[in-house]
Amino acid sequence: MIPEATREETEHGTVYKADGWYVLNARDARWYHVDGRGAHCDFEGDAEFSQLGANIMVLQPGEAMAMYHWEADQEDFLVVSGEALLLIEGEERPLKAWDFVHCPPKAKHTILGAGNGPCVVVAVGARIDSVDNPEWGGYTVDEVALRHGAGVETETSEPETAYAAVRAKHGLRDPKRYVDGWLP
Repeated sequence: MIPEATREETEHGTVYKADGWYVLNARDARWYHVDGRGAHCDFEGDAEFSQLGANIMVLQPGEAMAMYHWEADQEDFLVVSGEALLLIEGEERPLKAWDFVHCPPKAKHTILGAGNGPCVVVAVGARIDSVDNPEWGGYTVDEVALRHGAGVETETSEPETAYAAVRAKHGLRDPKRYVDGWLP
């Protein structure tokens, strides 16, 4: 029998500490946010899922979900509300509510908020070949991504290097409680 996971109420929201089943409302979860980089819902807490990652991103127009990158595992995205801009394999594709994006392994991509208000994106990604693997993926140079402020000028597989300029400008996403209005 699989037990319910251990839960902790923190000043930043509910955090699960270990493997086990649980139910967590996104508004009760710990979030990470900094102006200019969007808000990220942390469903995993400290449990760190080993097979499948799942989260929600709330992006304002122009905010990138992540730096333009590829991963060794599949990732999928569902725009739940608002508008977004997909950057994929050097191309731009507008997205609207209920558009689904499938990124097979090694597809270079990122998503930016677009339109006149926030967009909400549910992200799901496999972790079979990415967790604790030096060949997890990487950040590649792409003119389209650079034009949108979501690209790197030098190829790297190190997140610290890829995000250095963004963190210098905006800082780190800090843990926070959910803010009314992030989700529709």
